[in-house]
Amino acid sequence: MGNFKNAVISFLAPLPSIIFYLTFLHQFKTETSSLSPLWLWCSNHPIILANVFFFFNVNVLFWVIGTIQCSHWMIDLYWTVIPVLLVHYYGTHPYGFTDQWRSTMVILLTWLWSIRLTHSYFRREKWQWGAREDWRFFDLRAQYGKHWWWASFFAVYVSQQVFLIGICLPMYAIHSVEKQWNVWDVLATLVCILGIVIAYYADTQLHKFVTTNNTLKQLGSPAILTLETGLWQYSRHPNYFGEQLWWWGLALFGWNVGHGWTFVGALVNSLTLAYVTILVERRMLKQEERADAYKMYQKTTSVWIPWFKFSARETTKDKTT
Repeated sequence: MGNFKNAVISFLAPLPSIIFYLTFLHQFKTETSSLSPLWLWCSNHPIILANVFFFFNVNVLFWVIGTIQCSHWMIDLYWTVIPVLLVHYYGTHPYGFTDQWRSTMVILLTWLWSIRLTHSYFRREKWQWGAREDWRFFDLRAQYGKHWWWASFFAVYVSQQVFLIGICLPMYAIHSVEKQWNVWDVLATLVCILGIVIAYYADTQLHKFVTTNNTLKQLGSPAILTLETGLWQYSRHPNYFGEQLWWWGLALFGWNVGHGWTFVGALVNSLTLAYVTILVERRMLKQEERADAYKMYQKTTSVWIPWFKFSARETTKDKTT
């Protein structure tokens, strides 16, 4: 019953913004010469309007729902949905100018990225809606204690607004400039696709590793201590590397239309993933049964960018110094 309830909540949650925006588009098309001050403002400020939607519909509404349910699970799910909503928002906003090829390609790529990440999310959560919240939120809940009810508004939601709106700015850029499709768009497309493919296979290999270990645990057999096969043989976090490629490829689209400043979103994403990498590896090292094996894995395997294993000689030298 709880699974169905959370599914319904998820589908209903973004409706206030969607209904308001569709109403605005209808008014713009039917009353262009006599727009009210509200609709005129909406037509002249696409980025500010996107932030208004995010603040009230995500920050406030999602926070209220999460506080009532004592679990801020929904923002994790909507990480896969909000970029899709934003790319369609920028693509249909009356303020925009664009090359149809570039717009169509970025929309298709965003859908492909979203489907990949949504599938990974539900596969990891065993196809449950809201079964648990992100482990980082769980840790923060314990850290803030009785103050978490209000601190979560800033730590979980306001921070996500800055991050998500910022990282999706290339979607605005490509829908604000009319420039013909060129070779840089082809390169950006290839980078995005490569990132999606790498992230998909990395997540699939990680899921298989976790599933195998769960089976071994049920059978009373020793677990596999470290995932060192497939892409994980060449990178300790190939899923993060693939995700970064996707966002940097998207930023390349923005740069190509003269909005190089949109790289800031991809840069912040990379810096954030660097911090998350540190947190993840600390958690691994806290597991006594895996600590020694993971330390060796750290010494012989690249952090993000896939590369060949470091030589045993280098590892031995590092251990003796």
